[in-house]
Amino acid sequence: MEFVTCVVAAEEDELADVAQSTSPLEAWSGIEFPGLDTARLAALHSLLTGDSLQAALDLYEPALVSGEDDGILVLRVSGEVLEELALLDDESLETVAVELAATDIYEEEGADPDELLLLLTSLGELAQLAESQDQVLFVRIELILD
Repeated sequence: MEFVTCVVAAEEDELADVAQSTSPLEAWSGIEFPGLDTARLAALHSLLTGDSLQAALDLYEPALVSGEDDGILVLRVSGEVLEELALLDDESLETVAVELAATDIYEEEGADPDELLLLLTSLGELAQLAESQDQVLFVRIELILD
């Protein structure tokens, strides 16, 4: 199964709009984050907060599941992770990228810490923007159904 993932900064009440949008990166500030799914988001959450992986997984039940025809899930990034991402400086970002690449789920796929660093840098900038505009981060996962 293939999927396309983007992370957008939006107002809390725009959850349904994010799910229904055909081009969320044009409608909201955001980034494409290839491969980011619930388990990978939970791994990042666990790394940033110190919460157990299971506790993080429990937090990331889909906030919205679009109809079966669409195959779209939307997750809301926790406020604690949003704050942590917004605070990361260059050195911290490098450390997080290396540590994230070493987690089981990322290590299994042979994740490159340098590629993760680029994605995390963009994610940190998006978190700063969201925080400055009193917005939240939504992770929109669109399943590509054949």
